Amino acid sequence: MALLYPVVVALSAFLLFLVQPLFAKLLLPWFGGSASVWSVCLVFFQGTLLLGYVYADLSYRRLGPRTAFLLHAALFLACLPLLPLSLDLAFQPHAGEGPVWKLLGLLAARLGLPFFILSSTSPLVQAWFARSHPGKDPYRLFAWSNAASLLGLMVFPFLLEPTLGTTRTLDLWSILFVVFALACLGLAWTSAKGLPARASSRSGSSFGWGRRLAWIGLSACGSMLLVAVTEHLTQDVAPVPLLWVVPLALYLVTFILAFGRKGPRSWGWVLFLLAPLWVTLNMAFYDPEHLPHWGLLAALGCAGLFVGCLFCHGELSRLRPPASQLTSYYLDIALGGALGALLVGGLAPHVLPLDLEYPLSLMAVTGAAFFLYFHREGWGRALWLGILLYQVLTFSLHIKAMTDSSLAFRRNFYAALRVVSLVTPRGERYLSLSHGVVAHGRQFTDPEKQGQGTSYYSPFSGGALAMRFGRAPKKVGVIGLGVGTLALYGSPGGAVRFYEIDPHVLELAEKFFSFLSRSRSSVTHALGDARLSLEAEPPNSFDVLAVDAFSGDAIPTHLLTREAFRLYQRHLKPNGILAFHTSNRHLKLGWVVLALAREEGYEAMVVRNPKDEEGLVDITEWVLVTRDPAFLKAIRALVPGPQPRAPEDLRAWTDDRSSLFPLLDLGFLHGR
Repeated sequence: MALLYPVVVALSAFLLFLVQPLFAKLLLPWFGGSASVWSVCLVFFQGTLLLGYVYADLSYRRLGPRTAFLLHAALFLACLPLLPLSLDLAFQPHAGEGPVWKLLGLLAARLGLPFFILSSTSPLVQAWFARSHPGKDPYRLFAWSNAASLLGLMVFPFLLEPTLGTTRTLDLWSILFVVFALACLGLAWTSAKGLPARASSRSGSSFGWGRRLAWIGLSACGSMLLVAVTEHLTQDVAPVPLLWVVPLALYLVTFILAFGRKGPRSWGWVLFLLAPLWVTLNMAFYDPEHLPHWGLLAALGCAGLFVGCLFCHGELSRLRPPASQLTSYYLDIALGGALGALLVGGLAPHVLPLDLEYPLSLMAVTGAAFFLYFHREGWGRALWLGILLYQVLTFSLHIKAMTDSSLAFRRNFYAALRVVSLVTPRGERYLSLSHGVVAHGRQFTDPEKQGQGTSYYSPFSGGALAMRFGRAPKKVGVIGLGVGTLALYGSPGGAVRFYEIDPHVLELAEKFFSFLSRSRSSVTHALGDARLSLEAEPPNSFDVLAVDAFSGDAIPTHLLTREAFRLYQRHLKPNGILAFHTSNRHLKLGWVVLALAREEGYEAMVVRNPKDEEGLVDITEWVLVTRDPAFLKAIRALVPGPQPRAPEDLRAWTDDRSSLFPLLDLGFLHGR
């Protein structure tokens, strides 16, 4: 019987954390593949976790064991119509609708109740254990819970996604949920036998608000850091389960380490690691180009998350109350976690014009360390005050620099955009549309140079070559607007149709840049996710379809799958050209396109261009896919020499299965 307690706790935690990246990946194609999908999901998960802990606390303290059992059984029965988990078409977003509320509504309708029950299990079972086994430490079950959570997180991107895919994994999850329900109800029924009609209602109010605020604040700081670091990573690489689970896994490991040993202990030694790391992280955020490779930046961010959360959760463990106040303690931890996620993932994008959650989260942890050690004499208080002042100073200077150089700021669910006025080495002024460290397009302010192709769109870039080849007029589709540079290559009498998910991008492109108005073709646009828009439209018979959709430095993966490729074919003429923009600092995305072309029986050519600082041209890679022999012959003449090939064992991506591992540029491991 005693073995059933850790089994139920572990199974609930495993299912709880397996379903998070699993269901979030299912949502990505509906919400533009945005990195913000996971941030909003974390807000929902932390909020539902809080509700689960409230239910556990009230059920334990206010209800008798048999009443609690019947209520729990009723909730499990209510979950059955929701299985197996799936999406609801009623929540599919449309152009002009707020994606955040649609996303939250979908999560609540399809996943809310099962997630709520799973969230309440760990504190409830620990409370049952403490009541049935007086004198034994129930906090060891919390470590079991976090270990199983870690396993649930890692098993999806590393094992289940590559082998089973999303749909079959959802079916497996639903079966395991039914097994868990039976085990949990069996444990609840046997634990209720022979116990008093109601547990003690003492809530643990002997601890003052100072201690409870410390619990809430430390939990909030850890949660803020988790959401901020994850958002930072996914915006710069790709919004995929692999990069969701690594930070969350590190977050869970800190809970395991903090609560794995019996009895509280001091975690002051973590400060010796935290202080120098915090200064380094601050420098890396404001000047990331000084790090030689993205992998080092990611590793540094993960190290900061681990050490920062180890400090916060270690202090939470040190301040933990007796087992009689366990449910209230976990309730305060859940409240802090929900507040932290809400501040970073929910409130910040609507309040802050810039993407500043990361440095603000670092400052929050620094402030927590300062206040916790304020009463101590000596170096600790002075050290943390100095680091806090340093962070505030660098933050203020960063804000001033951004404000002085920017003409406009826009921020929403999809991106944090700004229009920047800059100068070339020769002193020529130009405007740039930026998202983080990535420029989506540039244009000279000199009227004589405003018709010049820049950034990734020089006249000899793959996208421009595809549009310039052959006879005019041409009908062209472009997924991703940027500042509309490709409109320059529209043919007289032709048509260029842009598919753009972010209305702010369209607004800024029309207000500050003139590429759209200079086009010789008629220019139209469709707001909304490109795949959803193309699925709703009849075949367009495009001569060229360019796939150029960026978010940060990451192309949304759902635009590079087999299903997406076949959708593009439906909208192309038989000898039409698919032009994929695969420039990426971190991923060899060209391999994905080459694998898709190979699988679908198309020829593919890779076109690369060097950097030209004076002409505002970046290093660029496009992959051109077609069955037109004349176009292929012309491109081979322009791009002589051997063409890169995708590895033979690389499988084409599908909506169900996609893996980043084969595409990651790990040059930093070899000194590049």
